[in-house]
Amino acid sequence: MHRDPPGIIAPHIPADAYRRAEATGQPVVIVVHTTDPTGRPLSHYLYPLAVAGAGAVGVFATVAAFLALLDFAVHTAVQIAAATGPISIGGISLKLFGSKR
Repeated sequence: MHRDPPGIIAPHIPADAYRRAEATGQPVVIVVHTTDPTGRPLSHYLYPLAVAGAGAVGVFATVAAFLALLDFAVHTAVQIAAATGPISIGGISLKLFGSKR
């Protein structure tokens, strides 16, 4: 009875050598040359970069929110100052904004 060599290594074993080993009872020794992967997998770099990127986006968003709040506060102060007119303390009058007439 003739069988084909087992598994995915079948194309790499000559059929006559396999059948001769099967008929005589000799063991078939298969040597597979492999190399260990060198370097680090991508996940070793991806996770720290993702954390650093999220931190950078958070810092930029915080700065942008602070600047927007500061801009709003300045515009509010300007509107209030323009609506009040001149400011006087102890007889000294200070006009912050000129009239638009």
